[in-house]
Amino acid sequence: MNYDFEIDRVCEEIRKTKAKSVGLQFPEGLKTKALDVAREIERRCSVTTFIFADPCYGACDTKEPEAKRLGIDLIIHFGHDEF
Repeated sequence: MNYDFEIDRVCEEIRKTKAKSVGLQFPEGLKTKALDVAREIERRCSVTTFIFADPCYGACDTKEPEAKRLGIDLIIHFGHDEF
């Protein structure tokens, strides 16, 4: 099955916010795609990515405290609903 991770839209948001480091959060069923998505974002957007690999329980489970501690500028939360 092919997934559309909307990399163009992600890169647009990265440029808009001038983020240099980006945290990526995936639901359990998409974590096998996380490394490929991270590499593509790094290649196309010239940023450093961090993958949050711990369990994710929906859109309300963003890793904001962890991102702040790590100095991450932007969190991209992948899922089926727009947040």
